[in-house]
Amino acid sequence: MTKMTLFAVCPPGLEDVLLAEVTSLGWSGAQAIPGGVEFAGDWQDVWRANMWLRGATRILARLGSFRAFHLAQLDKRARKFDWASVLRSYVPVKVEATSRRSKIYHAGAAKQRVERAISETIGAPIGGDDAIGIKVRIEDDLVTISLDTSGESLHKRGHKEAVGKAPMRETLAALFMRSCGYDGQEPLLDPMCGSGTFPIEAAEWAMGLAPGRARSFAFEQLAGFEAETLADMRALSPTPIPLRFFGSDRNAGAIQMAQANAQRAGVQSVTSFEQAAISDLKRPDTAPGLVMINPPYGARIGNKKLLYGLYGSMGQVLMDQFQGWRVGIVTSDTSLARATGLPRLKNGAPLPHGGLKVRLFQSQL
Repeated sequence: MTKMTLFAVCPPGLEDVLLAEVTSLGWSGAQAIPGGVEFAGDWQDVWRANMWLRGATRILARLGSFRAFHLAQLDKRARKFDWASVLRSYVPVKVEATSRRSKIYHAGAAKQRVERAISETIGAPIGGDDAIGIKVRIEDDLVTISLDTSGESLHKRGHKEAVGKAPMRETLAALFMRSCGYDGQEPLLDPMCGSGTFPIEAAEWAMGLAPGRARSFAFEQLAGFEAETLADMRALSPTPIPLRFFGSDRNAGAIQMAQANAQRAGVQSVTSFEQAAISDLKRPDTAPGLVMINPPYGARIGNKKLLYGLYGSMGQVLMDQFQGWRVGIVTSDTSLARATGLPRLKNGAPLPHGGLKVRLFQSQL
């Protein structure tokens, strides 16, 4: 198969973390650039990247590029593009266009020209909820055409039906875990687990379960897609492991959600969820591992002034019970993180999450 440039998208600031994951899955020569990771691959790599990358938001395939200095030239060259080799005539498409430092400055007009070129050359309908996304970037008069091979964001794993307030996206959770040095070879505990994102993600990781095994992808609607190859990827059996993954929450409804999500994900045999306040947290009878927490920030949930005591209690319990463990805390407020009193607390760069800027704080107990 012909190699092309693939682009794995992630939140700005986590490109190097995603690069480590891409490299670990065997894609050599990958490089981090603003907004994600570039690497070379063919269509089977597209399928594998969508299926296996835990931290990527979506996978874009760059189909080609050409120069265009005005709309008529864009129209002419877009019509010569080999759309039929990639798109099916009966599958709808939608085009997004951006333009910077180019003579074609009207992105809306560029979008219309490319949509019309696709529609009139291969007959594909335009628009609709399930349309294949075509991204047209015009920069310095160079038109680059990419295809969104994922469809829905890759954080939608396909088994998490129940969620609580302000849930952590699975893709972001995986990147935060990797930032803390997690590699699927140690236990993980989340004492404010909500719907169970961190323990379930860690269990899947450790068992070798593909994050995309239970969902569909946009690339399944493309010309040349091989259903048998994807079926083989989905059919891989989980690896038996001796590890366990723990979650607790003071809210009984959250525990019920986490248990149901773990059941749907097929990791119920290695996960344990129990209703408990942070003050009642006990160290599990396992080797040291990673404590991963996404506590309330006070920005949208609860009164921030009341959270200082909660963070202080959390830090004290962790220092009393979890010597030898590592701790990762995601919060939007540096003063709340410091209220834990955790030793050698280091913080990462601010990252977008649910309309807020959050940081990952790490400590070694």
